Amino acid sequence: MKKYVEKILLPAVVMLLIVGAVSCKKYLDKPPVSDIDDTEAFKNFRNFQGFTEELYSSIPLLTAVGSHNDWNFADDDYWEPTETRVLAYNIDQGDYWGWNTAIFGSWFKNGGNPSSQVRGDKGNLWGLAWYAIRKANIGLANLDKLTEATPEEKNLIAGQLYFFRGWFHFMLMQYWGGLPYIDVVLPAGEPARLPRLSYQETADKVALDLQKAADMLPINWDQTVAGMQTLGNNNFRANKIMALAYLGKNWLWAGSPLMNKASTGNSSYNVDYCKKAADVLAQALQITESTGRYELAPFSQYTELFYTFNSNRIPGLKEAIFMENMAEANGGRWRWNQVNDYRPMTINNSGIKVYPTANYVDFYGMANGLPITNPEQADPESGYNPAYPWKGRDPRFYHDIIFDGIKCVNNAGSVGNNDKRQYASLYTGGLYRTDNATKAVFTGYMNAKFTSKLMNDWDGYKENNVMVLSLMRLADVYLLYAEATAVGYNAPQAKGAGYALSAEDAVNKVRARAGIGNVNTKFLTNTTEFLKELRRERSVELAFEGHRFVDLRRWLMLTQSPYTLKKAIQFDRDTPDAQVYADPVNAKVKNFRETVLFERKFTDKHYWFPFLLNDVNIYPEFNQNPGW
Repeated sequence: MKKYVEKILLPAVVMLLIVGAVSCKKYLDKPPVSDIDDTEAFKNFRNFQGFTEELYSSIPLLTAVGSHNDWNFADDDYWEPTETRVLAYNIDQGDYWGWNTAIFGSWFKNGGNPSSQVRGDKGNLWGLAWYAIRKANIGLANLDKLTEATPEEKNLIAGQLYFFRGWFHFMLMQYWGGLPYIDVVLPAGEPARLPRLSYQETADKVALDLQKAADMLPINWDQTVAGMQTLGNNNFRANKIMALAYLGKNWLWAGSPLMNKASTGNSSYNVDYCKKAADVLAQALQITESTGRYELAPFSQYTELFYTFNSNRIPGLKEAIFMENMAEANGGRWRWNQVNDYRPMTINNSGIKVYPTANYVDFYGMANGLPITNPEQADPESGYNPAYPWKGRDPRFYHDIIFDGIKCVNNAGSVGNNDKRQYASLYTGGLYRTDNATKAVFTGYMNAKFTSKLMNDWDGYKENNVMVLSLMRLADVYLLYAEATAVGYNAPQAKGAGYALSAEDAVNKVRARAGIGNVNTKFLTNTTEFLKELRRERSVELAFEGHRFVDLRRWLMLTQSPYTLKKAIQFDRDTPDAQVYADPVNAKVKNFRETVLFERKFTDKHYWFPFLLNDVNIYPEFNQNPGW
């Protein structure tokens, strides 16, 4: 892995020494020739690629050692309630200024010091995005100096520069809304006067860049002459499918209710943008399937999409399309913060504790594909029964979630043969829920998507793990396509241009991987009903991967109940302990109910992050978001 990262990032080291880090304002004002020798840096492919390579190191790092698993800000996680240092606490309280001031978890902010105004710190979106945008503009302004290169090499350089200029603007837009679109190198000494565009106007600019990137980039770098120089190490370089997938995502976001309302005042989907999204995502999927460039991983390897153990391999398999910054793709950051936070103090004696909310786990419906309509009531149609709440569930539930009775410690002797420590005691009054008043499993569930179920301080599963979070994987693209197509063409059975699968088919393809029943016919009568099930499917398949907060915002659901609630389950065991531990799936419970742990008090202003005051005060045309 070390060799892998070095081969990918080594050319960037030289340019890091040349360029250095500067403030956001300086990114926009500094003359491009002041740091860079315009005859050496751009004259041939090798040098220009070294310059371009730094754009990859500017990709944000969500799961850094300081994040403490804090990249989910919606209704999906519940943190220990007295822990005020994580960004999720600020979000819950409605204090979005925490994106820059939270000590832990803010991968958006300026730097490790909350009072820092240094915007170039690695891993942080706000500073690195503006830095990378300027760098891409410098590169595009100097393309004419690339004289010692083949047409293929020139396209590779230009395609990457266009991709990252569009991609970094898109990443910022998701949280702050419409922006000034910086597509030139701003000259030094002249005051900035670029006004903020509407969200859709900015998205149109992003689309132009991503389309250019798609036109210039190959499907697979390994099949290019230039890519042969780094054969086998090109998997996460910008390519045609990646550019098309993000172009489709950009169009769908622009057509989503929040973004359409911010641009036009209309809080419904924008059908025209959704049609564009459907057709370009159809193109991305058609190319993917015809070439095999990306593939859905078999469910037997599902874990390897998220982390690897004792393999020295980066996770993701052939399903990962775009990943977070891999500069720290090692076990160290994962070992010291990631794993400690998911288990109670009785088996992990450090960490800031975070657990899946009961209301979010409810989205994991039944294996037959039907949802759980009310977790406290039996449902003959789906087969759900609150007396057997873990029985017959979606297979992803058993993969992602630890529930009562699941084995969490392999060696019983390491916990003094105490079965209530060896097995998850998550019933009301159970050890995992009472051992420590401030760090107990408040919700009644624990997360196993990014860690072994046996993760604890005794069994050795803390070592030799590697986690890298996918920012986009193929399952996500199928679900984006399904949403865009159903809305754009107003039917679950509709298809995007030139593609064989309908919106319904795309959802079923993702479900089939895990052996889950198809979308039920009752959700196929119209688009409104289909979207309910599509949104639930996104909640399950992409659970805890950082998508939920943006999804709830763009659907204009963030401020609506029940999405403002964070709940816990309460129940008593109605099966002898020994039987629970032998077969937790079929264990019987009684008095099963859900209780509210926290309700977020959000208003319309909480749909967008505020800009830093120093930034909105640079010039009048750069205005603050409403309510901040």
